[in-house]
Amino acid sequence: MDMGLTAAELALLGLLVEKPRHGYELEKVIAERGLREWTEIGFSSIYYLIGKLRERGLIAEADTSTPVRGKGRKVFAATAEGRRACAAGAVAAIAEPHPLFPRVLVGLANQPAVDGGELLDALRRRAEALTVREEEVRRAFEAEAGAPDFVRAIFDYSLGQLAAERAWLERYRASMGGARGGGESASVAPYDIKRELKECYAPRNTGWALVEVPELRYLAVDGSGDPNTAPAYAAAVEALYAVAYTAKFAAKAVGADFVVGPLEGLWWSDSYEAFTAREKGLWSWTMLIGLPEWITEEAVEEAKRAALAKKGNPVIAEVRRLVLCEGLSAQVLHVGPYDEEGPVLEELHERYLEANGLRPSGLHHEVYLGDPRRTAPEKLRTVLRQPVERVALT
Repeated sequence: MDMGLTAAELALLGLLVEKPRHGYELEKVIAERGLREWTEIGFSSIYYLIGKLRERGLIAEADTSTPVRGKGRKVFAATAEGRRACAAGAVAAIAEPHPLFPRVLVGLANQPAVDGGELLDALRRRAEALTVREEEVRRAFEAEAGAPDFVRAIFDYSLGQLAAERAWLERYRASMGGARGGGESASVAPYDIKRELKECYAPRNTGWALVEVPELRYLAVDGSGDPNTAPAYAAAVEALYAVAYTAKFAAKAVGADFVVGPLEGLWWSDSYEAFTAREKGLWSWTMLIGLPEWITEEAVEEAKRAALAKKGNPVIAEVRRLVLCEGLSAQVLHVGPYDEEGPVLEELHERYLEANGLRPSGLHHEVYLGDPRRTAPEKLRTVLRQPVERVALT
């Protein structure tokens, strides 16, 4: 049953299928859920849309015994016909890809008319605006912590779209490293994961807090044993940096560039107490260095071949490209020696997770923002991250 509903009509109808609401309540939900990010529902158009849906018999004024605050406010609910139309419209919207007409494509099509410097500046301003918008959506997402799964899926999709556009924009800006405008070359800052994902790589909170980590790509190598004494650990870290810098210089040679990110690690053990007691000989690990999305599997393999030929470290052959989807994570900035992380992790597992209705859903992740060879132990900065999932209420 295709009722020919517009996106705005279908969105508003869905809110009334969910529960009866009056106009001001609809406006509140629309704002809280960020519906204006993907539908054109202005405050002044809510009652116009209500009128259209009512004329078509898809909604009707609800009979309610619950007093409604505010004189003269009418509560509307979906009719049986409206529920059927909403279901059919939702299925079609999910199953059928629809053409998009973003204005940025019109701008890209008219690049020949734009000075190179102005183009790069416009791309920079777009990147900044995307970062601001992503933060706004993320804050709204966190504010809806108790929302139904379908509401959280909408936020998750929106954040994924914004992350994908930022990744595309970074690749495109990097590819324009030699662009010229007004007779002078214009440079593009190399991709820097610490700059692009400040919430994940430059957090300020020294108490546990939640963050949504986007899908990220890494160079990775696996091993086990005490990182302070195991030869395998030193060889693994050396191999990672050899491949990372080889990939960087290869990308730079073709007009793209990136800053080699900080060393990171995924850590686990058969015994949780091995972490809090710092029994490092029982630890297993996957050491990581972040990659831009545009460094492909083929580029990594080529970098491995070149690095192996130059360095001769056999562990280079074990380096792989890893895609990590951590999503919702508890995260904290730990300042101090690595061996003082035990109480912080105990706080997470013994109190914070249970108090917030969470449980672990992935491996313990650390990001090392300081170089222990050059930084006093008490000044070391480490991001501690634990992917989590919400515990279903029973």
